[in-house]
Amino acid sequence: MKAAVLQLSVSDDPAQNLPVTREMLAEAARQGAEFILTPEVSNCISTSHSHQRDVLHLEDDDPTLAALRADAAALGVWLLIGSLALKTDDADGRFANRSFLIDPQGEVVARYDKIHMFDVQVTPTETWKESAAYRPGAQAVVARTPFANIGMTICYDIRFPALFQALADAGAQLLTVPAAFSPVTGAAHWHSLLRARAIETGCFVIAPAQTGTHNSAAHKTRDTYGHSLVVTPWGEVVLDAGTEAGVHLFDLDMSQVDAARQKVPSMSHKRPFEAPQ
Repeated sequence: MKAAVLQLSVSDDPAQNLPVTREMLAEAARQGAEFILTPEVSNCISTSHSHQRDVLHLEDDDPTLAALRADAAALGVWLLIGSLALKTDDADGRFANRSFLIDPQGEVVARYDKIHMFDVQVTPTETWKESAAYRPGAQAVVARTPFANIGMTICYDIRFPALFQALADAGAQLLTVPAAFSPVTGAAHWHSLLRARAIETGCFVIAPAQTGTHNSAAHKTRDTYGHSLVVTPWGEVVLDAGTEAGVHLFDLDMSQVDAARQKVPSMSHKRPFEAPQ
């Protein structure tokens, strides 16, 4: 099947971002894509928690989710919304970073809340504490579709191979890693991590990414790495979208999963062992 990643460069205004995403989605469908993927936080990138409280919504009221569900149905495509930043009813007021898989009827068939929070000091001047604004999920998710079993992850999850092993053990053949990666860690690790997860599991890895400088009218801007990638189960990068926002199509041949796993059946070679003392 033909598929597409949408590489976005969103601002902190969801209402401004939505028309751009919808036009890219329509363009991907016009070019024949049947499965389309967007990046992490497709609705809003902001460094201000107070601004997020002003512009974000609960899932049931979120206009981005409603519009993209309607578009998936109108276009007759499968859509992975890499994630949306959403309000929750949590007492501490933290948001959810939630990925959605939408079927061609516009129905939500799977949800995944990002498990691993990006709490790091990348450089002396670049520090992130995602858990201050977002509450982590606790449930790994494999979504069954007619074309593939999809293991859903988000961004920083890529550094935790045990999650990817668990998804493959549960039947995943394709792993999604929507991201808004730091330029510093992206340049150092992005390609290597994604290729490693593909090789280790014998899965396709599809990683639609945010890119560039994310503008804000009143708050500190943020930069992301770009380079949306598609990696085959053999570890070959068949798409690198570079740093420009846009629509990027590729062919998805799921027979490559069985072929790679037959060559190196490492998933079936795992053995129990005692942890070191």
